Amino acid sequence: MMRLLILALSALALTACGLRPQYAGGMSGTAATALRSIDVQPIPGRAGWLVRKALVQRLGEGGPSAYRLEVELDDNITGFGIRGDSAATRERRTLRARYRLVDLSNGAVVLDATAGSDAGIDVVSSQYATVAAEQTALERLSDVIADQMVGRLALFVTRAAPPVR
Repeated sequence: MMRLLILALSALALTACGLRPQYAGGMSGTAATALRSIDVQPIPGRAGWLVRKALVQRLGEGGPSAYRLEVELDDNITGFGIRGDSAATRERRTLRARYRLVDLSNGAVVLDATAGSDAGIDVVSSQYATVAAEQTALERLSDVIADQMVGRLALFVTRAAPPVR
């Protein structure tokens, strides 16, 4: 009996905390609807194409645009682990994004944030293998950056929009 009472009190306390699921309502919920209203602007370069593709895939398309997402990328490869002949044995690929969410109704920037990640790459004797590793790292980093951005955008739009009932 005591366990049942504790369970009931715990359930009541949890409902009073104000916690609500971010993606409640599935595809018709507040977050999904608001995320579909974000128009992702073209991003220059191969990294830009990969990031934009990942963003569009995660945000979804359809519906009228209420926001415009502008993204600037900084893609950098740094060699380290230098051998005696000055050749690098290890590289770090870093991808950073600065993004701004612009409200189309008034042109105001409502969110200005950054996202970033890096990956280590072994430099081997085969140039083909090294280039392939660099490209694979870029693809993974693009997905990581897009996930970070969508998480932050979802948090913003769910706080800015009234809940769907």
